Amino acid sequence: MRFILRLVVVLVALVVIAVGALMFLPKERIAAIVADQVRAQTGRELVIAEGVSLAFWPVLGVETGPVRLANADWAGPDPMLEARGLSIGVEAGALISGDIRIRHVVLDMPIIRLATRSDGVVNWDLAQPGDTDTATPDPASDAAGSGGLPAGVTLERLSLNDGRILFSPEDGERLDLKNINVDISLPEADGAARIVGRLTPFTEEIGIEAEIARLSGMLAGEVVPITAAIDTAGSALNFAGRASITGDVAGRLSLNAPDTAALAGAGGITGLDLPRGLGRAAAIETEVTYTSDGRLALRDLVATLDDNRLTGAADIAVADPIQITAQLAAGALDLSALAGGGGSAEAGAQPGGDAAGGGWPTDPIDASALALIEGSISFVADSIDTGSIKLGATDAVLSIERSRAVLNLRRASVFDGGITGQLVANNRSGLSVGGALSATGIDMQKMLTDTADVDRLTGDGEAEIEFLGSGNTVDAIMKSLSGKGSLKMERGVILGIDLDKLMRNGDAGGTTVFDNLSASYTMAAGQFLNEDLRVLLSNFRAEGAGRIGLGPQDIDYTFTPIALRANSGKGLAIPVRIAGPWSGPRIIPDLEAAFDIDVDGKIEEVRQEAREKVEQKVLEELNVTPQEGQSLEDAAKEKLRGQAERGLLKLLGQE
Repeated sequence: MRFILRLVVVLVALVVIAVGALMFLPKERIAAIVADQVRAQTGRELVIAEGVSLAFWPVLGVETGPVRLANADWAGPDPMLEARGLSIGVEAGALISGDIRIRHVVLDMPIIRLATRSDGVVNWDLAQPGDTDTATPDPASDAAGSGGLPAGVTLERLSLNDGRILFSPEDGERLDLKNINVDISLPEADGAARIVGRLTPFTEEIGIEAEIARLSGMLAGEVVPITAAIDTAGSALNFAGRASITGDVAGRLSLNAPDTAALAGAGGITGLDLPRGLGRAAAIETEVTYTSDGRLALRDLVATLDDNRLTGAADIAVADPIQITAQLAAGALDLSALAGGGGSAEAGAQPGGDAAGGGWPTDPIDASALALIEGSISFVADSIDTGSIKLGATDAVLSIERSRAVLNLRRASVFDGGITGQLVANNRSGLSVGGALSATGIDMQKMLTDTADVDRLTGDGEAEIEFLGSGNTVDAIMKSLSGKGSLKMERGVILGIDLDKLMRNGDAGGTTVFDNLSASYTMAAGQFLNEDLRVLLSNFRAEGAGRIGLGPQDIDYTFTPIALRANSGKGLAIPVRIAGPWSGPRIIPDLEAAFDIDVDGKIEEVRQEAREKVEQKVLEELNVTPQEGQSLEDAAKEKLRGQAERGLLKLLGQE
């Protein structure tokens, strides 16, 4: 803006020179005079390719063919400004009275190349020391005192038709804005400037309307009132506040974006596909302060992202990566779209899934966003629905540093209990996830159903877990899980097994109520391993050991109930094996293993007692007394061998 207005002042003065010399000089000579004056005032070469045409009344006008204004010597060989044509008109009547009323300045198809150096030097400062040896002071600029229009000079219309702006910072990304059509009006020299324009830098047209309360003050470095409205792709951005030419801005900002993907496309960002709940549609209102060193402060922030509403404040430093510190609060937060189809039955059809258990998703996980932001975000919410797990009241802090995010759960209500601890996602050298959590008062059936699709255990419990997994898919992470943990429950129910029926008639169906349950476990290569499950009941106890395949989604676990008062108080144990995929495990009594179980270390005692009872029964049935040194078998040979055998079989229940 500053350099364009400065050029306007120089060129308007040249209009007066050209008109005054019209009667005495040819057009080619006028063009040379104009070029000489521009060089004297700005230190830059101006080339007018096809001479100058003039008009007199009521508008003193100059029109040119193609023009080129040289760049700063450090900014490259291409001109800073080139256009297919230039037109300037000055009201003749006002000129006679000593005022300069510019009716129009029109640049046709201009290309403006802006550049900055790492030391802060810019190529659009037309009096920059060192640009050229012939640089001289600019009296027009001095008269204005600010690089704006001098006193007594007004501008009805400054237009860029079908223009293009190339911005090339030495230490930043190149910006190319095309199809720019802008009108700037300044009816009073010290009054408000109005800017109206449209441009299509990428796929969508962007409309701009702005008003600067006192342009001359802004160009002088003052902070002045400003309003602006931008519309594109069905979205609207509005601002009302104050700003300065250095880039400092403060005021009220509002954004209404029914389609953020289309809005991003208008800004040159393609392929944006935010999950529902994170802002496919967004409405934001906030008090904003931005300083020229790239610091952004948001206060009284209200953001509606789809059906989620957030309030709070944030401080952001525009850098690489972006630095952010924020405090946010939400009501009921719905993030269920983030879960996708993980763990559902449909996942079994995915390539690489395990048919036995349905399989985990094998779609690659893109965790590159962890590198875009660093800082700390604290938030509280009345509830959070993640799709797979529903949290109640939650208080947490998310910290991100060098592609590593740590979520500290200071308080989270979940599964009718509470959970605290830490979750980590690390993408510094490949994606890994881990954590350490402690839970109290947890409804175990809800937890196991939501996390492992297992619903056979009910009751409240306490649990601890430490875990680590790595890979770029959910499937790879689940198959790599390692860690350890423990579980304790005071009272609960095991569905699918009735220990009383099992002990009486071998029927495993039904339910079992227990008084206490405890277990510890380890995880390795996606396998959950447990060897010390203990369950206490009034008449029974149960032990368990085996494997749960977290990766392949299967199970091979032996659960051994022991009837403490059976067998005349000596105990009776019948193992139950649970085996197969999570979707349909088999639960069967393992009678073969029962013969190898030592109940309370008394198996030899039970066997010896059984042998003695059999021998006594045989002696009574055969009515014989073995002689000294003679075995029972030898004594029985002489009397009813076959009867003895049949009697023994009958005793043992084999007939």
